[in-house]
Amino acid sequence: MSELKTIEILGGGPGGLYTAILVRRLLPDVKVRVTEQNPEGATFGFGVVFSDRALDFLKADDPETHELIVPHMECWRDMTLNLPNGSVTLDGVGFTAVGRLELIEILKGRARDLDVEIRFGTTVRTVEELGADLVVGADGLNSLVRRSFEGQFKPTLEYFDNHFAWFGATVPFDTLTQTFIETDKGPLNAHHYRFAPGRSTFIVECEHETYKNYGFDRMPEDVSAKLCSQLFGDVLQGTELITNKSMWRQFPRLWCENWVAGRKVLLGDAVHTAHFSIGSGTRLAMEDAIALVHALKDHPDLDDALAAYQAGRPAIARKIVDAANTSATWYESFGLKMRLPPLAFAHDYLMRSGRITEERLRKIAPRFAAEYANAQATGG
Repeated sequence: MSELKTIEILGGGPGGLYTAILVRRLLPDVKVRVTEQNPEGATFGFGVVFSDRALDFLKADDPETHELIVPHMECWRDMTLNLPNGSVTLDGVGFTAVGRLELIEILKGRARDLDVEIRFGTTVRTVEELGADLVVGADGLNSLVRRSFEGQFKPTLEYFDNHFAWFGATVPFDTLTQTFIETDKGPLNAHHYRFAPGRSTFIVECEHETYKNYGFDRMPEDVSAKLCSQLFGDVLQGTELITNKSMWRQFPRLWCENWVAGRKVLLGDAVHTAHFSIGSGTRLAMEDAIALVHALKDHPDLDDALAAYQAGRPAIARKIVDAANTSATWYESFGLKMRLPPLAFAHDYLMRSGRITEERLRKIAPRFAAEYANAQATGG
């Protein structure tokens, strides 16, 4: 019998903090500590977006934490696609969003209320120095835990072809919006949505050829932000984009064959990534935490618990990750798709992940489905 007395969590993002909260709630006799290398109050990115029912899992499992988060969320029921030759409203495609820092502050406060020890600004050099019965790697794409036991976790890491930069905006957009523009150097796309009353996330994306044509690879962060502000000047209403480590990157496609290596376990972006186009990265990390801590609660023997986590959680997460990868692939040729009529483009967009059938489309977006059907029937 392998008894669990101490847990060390590496990574103070939503996945790591929520794991600690669950441990205190469900395993009150276990000592847990969170270690984060960044200073307290520092975070990358701007807003975190969820599909409109994505937090139902949290409401069912932890209503107290759910009630803390919900008042800080921005919600909307429709989505907008802006194209050079017109806009399309997608009814029923609802989302919610919250500031990433706001979410972390809420979870941090909840964790501290439950007497979780949290160390910020602390660099861990080796996993061995943590010295706990269980080490949880919630330390993101560059995970020390995964890299230290790479032969056992067996990761596969590739990158999508498109390039993107993550900015903020002071325009509070009414809906989650995709704005597609054509320029003399190639097409670009912006994913933008409000996460607070006066703030929005604004992700600019382009295909590799457009990226090279603009020379984004050689631009300082502030110059890139100024250029993107000009390119999307109409939708930004003349305002300037805000930077926060807004370097151009290619999105990683990470998946680990094994999520457990001895008494080390991974969750969130340390073990898998999900493209931002379906807004599930944070949700997946928190659901991983739920699966892990419930396995620890339900199996008194630590090895049995970790085996249960490995047996049950990856297959569930894989469905969403695969849908995200399919969605990301759609964007790699969005420039060609922009030649379609707006309704046809919107229909192709909605079908991109393979999760929506025509029947489901008629249920979730009846106005758009009827408009599209009418256009197909009349040749419009």
